[in-house]
Amino acid sequence: MSAVEDLSSDAHIVVKEQKKGVLRLWLNNPQRRNALSEELLSRLKEEIEAAGASEEIRCIIIAARGPVFSSGHDLKQLQSHRRDKDGGRAYFTRMMAQCSQIMQLLVLTPKPVIAQVQGLASAAGLQLVASCDLAIAAKSAAFCTPGVNIGLFCSTPMVALSRAVKTRHAAEMLLTGEVYSAEEAFRFGLVNRVVADHKLSQATEELAFKLAAKSRQVLALGKAALAAQQRLSLDHAYAHCSKVMVENLMIADADEGIGAFLEKRRPRWPD
Repeated sequence: MSAVEDLSSDAHIVVKEQKKGVLRLWLNNPQRRNALSEELLSRLKEEIEAAGASEEIRCIIIAARGPVFSSGHDLKQLQSHRRDKDGGRAYFTRMMAQCSQIMQLLVLTPKPVIAQVQGLASAAGLQLVASCDLAIAAKSAAFCTPGVNIGLFCSTPMVALSRAVKTRHAAEMLLTGEVYSAEEAFRFGLVNRVVADHKLSQATEELAFKLAAKSRQVLALGKAALAAQQRLSLDHAYAHCSKVMVENLMIADADEGIGAFLEKRRPRWPD
């Protein structure tokens, strides 16, 4: 059985659905194109932190209601603070810090995170997709970093984008501000696969269930090691990952998993 919050209430700007160890978080403000407002980011942070600490949750899906995955920062909210005494500088600084914290949280949470993308993922909305570990896109999905077109270069989305795709692809998206199809995003390496629109939820769920069936401890260890070694030189990366392998071999899940493989049976994870 799955537990789902009331999707009809406008108060639920982020809605959660839990099923078989998988938590799906829905961005639920389609009237505002699921813009990453201060309120939405705050709720997203709460839910991701809670899921990261939960022994029950083994995988997280970020999805969205409506025709747009996320249009990025709430520009109306940002503009409203230009009337502040400092022209909005303090508010802009706080919002960029809040958004950056969420994106880093997606990387640092021990649970694998999958983006389920329908419609347009724009600017910080694309940043959200790029910050997830995996991404599945509907065939009709689209991606862009259009800040250059409105005098606001997508500098913070660039951080996640340039780490998810090759530099020249990131540069093309950032400098042109053009909209790219799901197939182009797949070619760039921004998404893992593209599926028919009507199969998006099912395909994402199937992948999440596969991850949820793995050892929770081993997935957390591996996700952290992947992020850490990417920041290191080749020799230091091997040194770091060799230590990780030794520590991995010492845990009960490795003993059980290797034993199950040799005995030709399914592993029974201690966690």
